[in-house]
Amino acid sequence: MRGARAACLALAVAASASAQQDQNQPADPFRIAGNLYYVGSSDLGSYLVTTDAGHILIDAGYASTVPIIEANVATLGFTIADVKILLNTQGHGDHAGGFAAMKQRTGATLAVSAADADLVERGGARDFSLGDSLTFPPAKVDRRLKDGDTVTLGAMTLTAHLTPGHTMGCTTWTFDVQEGGRTLHVVDVCGLSILEKTRVSGMPAYPNIAQDYVRTFATLKKLPVDIFIGAHAGYYGGMEKAAARRANPNGPNPFIDPDGYLRYIEGVETRFNEQLKRERGR
Repeated sequence: MRGARAACLALAVAASASAQQDQNQPADPFRIAGNLYYVGSSDLGSYLVTTDAGHILIDAGYASTVPIIEANVATLGFTIADVKILLNTQGHGDHAGGFAAMKQRTGATLAVSAADADLVERGGARDFSLGDSLTFPPAKVDRRLKDGDTVTLGAMTLTAHLTPGHTMGCTTWTFDVQEGGRTLHVVDVCGLSILEKTRVSGMPAYPNIAQDYVRTFATLKKLPVDIFIGAHAGYYGGMEKAAARRANPNGPNPFIDPDGYLRYIEGVETRFNEQLKRERGR
């Protein structure tokens, strides 16, 4: 029995390492709109919001993503030491695992939702769904955010929207950027995907997960949106949109995609409802 358990653990570790490698390849950085840039890896969405008072970085990937982010920031002509604020979408290792290293490099303050802050400070251990399978270097949280809190640096103000389900403190960020004389509403979606071991009808460590998901879908549908981005580039076809913009730099900005935003939400909501029915035997 111990041998079988060890074999299962080895397979899980190998699968996690393979997923990390697939998501975490170096990728060219690009400007999305105005003062908003993609500086993450091939799928892990890290975003640089620049201001005259310093910069904001949303998510830091894995610890191994940090050198990719730092190189991408430099490629764009900015300096990682000018990052003053670190923001988080979710307390999973593929988005929060790099914060400890990033804080050392920048001295920036880290703001995380109150519901995910302890998860980040214990390095992802005892996650309600992942358990201890995706732990990471813990990072000290400097500010614990509640729903509706704002973060301001220079002329930029970002608003935290609690959108739990994927994690208990999953946080979607909204803010405005200026491009071509137009104000564009940006929504950085935390994530809606349902993890393999998550039971959306309720779990011992998260009994109200179904209600949270329902509220999250309703919250996201009400947000004004022009530009749709997310914790993973795959949520919104980020790499494909970047390629389209490079191919036609004077054409319409492909990141302006409110219809794609609604399709993404509705697609996950459909899968959630189907899984909820299966779990409840309906």
